[in-house]
Amino acid sequence: MAVTIRLMRMGTHKRPFYRVVVADSRAPRDGRALAFLGTYDPLQQPAQMAIDQEQALRWLRRGAIPSDTVRQLLRKAGVMQRFRESARSATS
Repeated sequence: MAVTIRLMRMGTHKRPFYRVVVADSRAPRDGRALAFLGTYDPLQQPAQMAIDQEQALRWLRRGAIPSDTVRQLLRKAGVMQRFRESARSATS
């Protein structure tokens, strides 16, 4: 089973709000999720995001593949940097 970290759209018409979730890649966008990692609200100025970094790192280490948008959010939160450092130290 291929696992991805992606956004799940919530909110109302023209007022999107997203959850960052871990889901099976074959599941629909707003379908069942394996885990909830945080939230992203692009309508706030500046855009607000809250991500559980430890849980995100755990899923990345297990092989979950983030979508392009989630990869940018994780990079801004510092998770991707920590993931790269942990991968480097594991191979050393």
